[in-house]
Amino acid sequence: MKYGLLFGWGIGIYAVMFLLWSGFVTYGFVDGVAPRIVGLLVLLAVAVIAGRSLRAHSWRDILPYSVSWGIMMALLDMTFSVPLTGWQLYADWNVWVGYALVALFPLFALYPSFERFSRRSSESF
Repeated sequence: MKYGLLFGWGIGIYAVMFLLWSGFVTYGFVDGVAPRIVGLLVLLAVAVIAGRSLRAHSWRDILPYSVSWGIMMALLDMTFSVPLTGWQLYADWNVWVGYALVALFPLFALYPSFERFSRRSSESF
């Protein structure tokens, strides 16, 4: 396991999402479904980039990292969010869904990119 990628991306994913939601709260963009969709798309993008940075060939290579990143999110929330919001943070099912998505989204890095697809299709001619 590459610990630089493990801790670097774990902290990086948390930092991006923490800053995003802090910005949403600062500017009052918290009501409705739009902030959740934006947050979901940003999380998807960052997690897929993190998954691709592993240069893995199988979901078995990515899963230990992505599950560790999900656990790191919970621990970092304990460190930074619980002092402000209290332990009831963990009573919200949305928080647990977020941790699960952090563990799931990096696996999407395995889907073929257009670059790989175009290489295969040009070789077949």
